Amino acid sequence: MKRLITASLAAALFCASPFAQAQDAPIIIKFSHVVAPDTPKGKGADRFKQLAEQYTDGKVKVEVYPNSQLYKDKEELEALQLGAVQMLAPSLSKFGPLGVREFEVFDLPYIFRSKEDLRKVTDGAVGKNLLDKLQPKGITGLAYWDNGFKIMSANRPMQTPDDFFGLKMRIQSSKVLESQMRALDAVPQMMAFSEVYQAMQTGVVDGSENTPSNMYTQQVYDVQKHATLSDHGYIGYAVIVNKKFWDELPADVRANLEKAMNEATLYANDIAQQENDAALLAMQATRKTTFHEMTDAERQQWIETLEPVHQEMASRIGQETIDAVYQALGR
Repeated sequence: MKRLITASLAAALFCASPFAQAQDAPIIIKFSHVVAPDTPKGKGADRFKQLAEQYTDGKVKVEVYPNSQLYKDKEELEALQLGAVQMLAPSLSKFGPLGVREFEVFDLPYIFRSKEDLRKVTDGAVGKNLLDKLQPKGITGLAYWDNGFKIMSANRPMQTPDDFFGLKMRIQSSKVLESQMRALDAVPQMMAFSEVYQAMQTGVVDGSENTPSNMYTQQVYDVQKHATLSDHGYIGYAVIVNKKFWDELPADVRANLEKAMNEATLYANDIAQQENDAALLAMQATRKTTFHEMTDAERQQWIETLEPVHQEMASRIGQETIDAVYQALGR
């Protein structure tokens, strides 16, 4: 199957190449992503399209393909590397299987204690150095886009780490998140996001971790009685582009696209925070889920319980990368 996908992508390269066109025709950027247009990522992609076409005076045309219209999660990175699409915004956790495990530092519990902590990394030298590690893969990293901080949900209260004992907790595919749940004495269950609601409804899993906006759009509040505002982990994306395509762009076009991306990034990140805040309020208004706000003492207990995950995952992520994040955060 993989050979068939690769062959079909390769066959599409000539017609997909933005430079295989008349000299006066616009440069085409195919921006593919796997979520709905009304999500923060979807809205960010649409804003980039608007600004890119505006700032380049029509020299560039951005075609946005949401909802996996072109490629699914497991196919899109290969499509980008082959040049069948020019731009993606995958979850940061997707780069581990690509061979750049340093990005799994973003999965570490409580590595970021606030949005300010996060920005010190994504907007600083550490974030740039991580994006640079994609270059040997034929990928240029342009920006970090937020989804938000995660909270925990289950059908019983989770005020202390002891409350997780034996809970079957859904996670996305990540060795770091697996280690996190085991540190809480929970049973990690890797599962596609689209399957989570039914799994909760039928008792296949007891709970999960996710951002409020993701929980709200999937109506998780209908099948979870309790949630804790733990903000223990982060979900984000990297906007990436095919390196060969990017390097071959005229310098003035590339500069204007960078300007458009910078503005779209500010917009997308503001939208993400607003939508998480609104989603939390909307879920609280249903009164179907009881939301627990942690005390400082409880949060410290969670931090101490999950701290060993950092040491356990150092051999996978790289101690140098973890230390660089610590240094950027002043720890």
